[in-house]
Amino acid sequence: MGMAKRALPRLVASLRPLSSTAGTLPRHVKIVEVGPRDGLQNEKNLVPTQVKIDFINMLSETGLSVIEATSFVSPKWVPQMADHAEVMQGIRKVSGINYPVLTPNLKGFQAAVAAGAKEVSIFGAASELFTKKNINCSIDESLQRFSDVLCAAKEDSIPVRGYVSCVLGCPYEGKIAPTKVAEVSKKMYAMGCYEISLGDTIGVGTPGNMKEMLSAVMKEVPIGALAVHCHDTYGQALANTLVALQMGVSVVDSSVAGLGGCPYAQGASGNVATEDMVYMLHGLGIHTGVDLSKLLEAGSFICKALNRKTNSKVAQASCKL
Repeated sequence: MGMAKRALPRLVASLRPLSSTAGTLPRHVKIVEVGPRDGLQNEKNLVPTQVKIDFINMLSETGLSVIEATSFVSPKWVPQMADHAEVMQGIRKVSGINYPVLTPNLKGFQAAVAAGAKEVSIFGAASELFTKKNINCSIDESLQRFSDVLCAAKEDSIPVRGYVSCVLGCPYEGKIAPTKVAEVSKKMYAMGCYEISLGDTIGVGTPGNMKEMLSAVMKEVPIGALAVHCHDTYGQALANTLVALQMGVSVVDSSVAGLGGCPYAQGASGNVATEDMVYMLHGLGIHTGVDLSKLLEAGSFICKALNRKTNSKVAQASCKL
């Protein structure tokens, strides 16, 4: 048993994408690493700014092409992200890597641009109650707020990504109708979001309702403009992602070490771990461009900084912590 465990890091280091034999799967998948923002925003203890900067710089060495860096929200609501400008200005920006930031309103957008952001994200939800409790307005009112950001972004030629939360369930409303997800996604895409990330915010989804939801959304938004963002509360994140891949989605969100949750959704556990996602994708013969060994190092670094164990099964098996 001990010998098998010692052999695992070498196995991981040698793992490379095989030739894909499944014609229904994409050849390449873009991974959007959300650890520095979505992964850290819910941490109770403030993470030092330098730790965040070092973390992002390590992720920049892994081959990831998109790393969500921080969030330009009010420190009153998310104190963990109060150092957003310092983080954006302190990281080493590598050519070929995008470092998007979350901007909930025009004020946040302007601050992000001033700090050097070249891409931003906005977040909505498919649940009226979640939207009301999260940002104290209706879904339609939230979309109206986003229009200001999208207009300003268009003037500055800055791409905008849109998040839709609670696509497979809401902590307040329960099951969400796929048609509602499709309606909100269609509106955000029509407003100018180049990509719509569909989030199972509380991780209650299963492959069955992932398929049902995506089927509805695909009627309103091109499949090439869709991404999935799965939380692993019930251990379904990889299975749900696989269904999305089989349906043509080729962009997935994930967080190193499975960090994350949702400050407005009680009981929501972390995002699907990027290490586990890469391991699965490479095993399917799908190219990601990501070096799994370097990813494990970044996960080990941030877990030691947070004084917690990793949620990544691959990292656990590789005895990195």
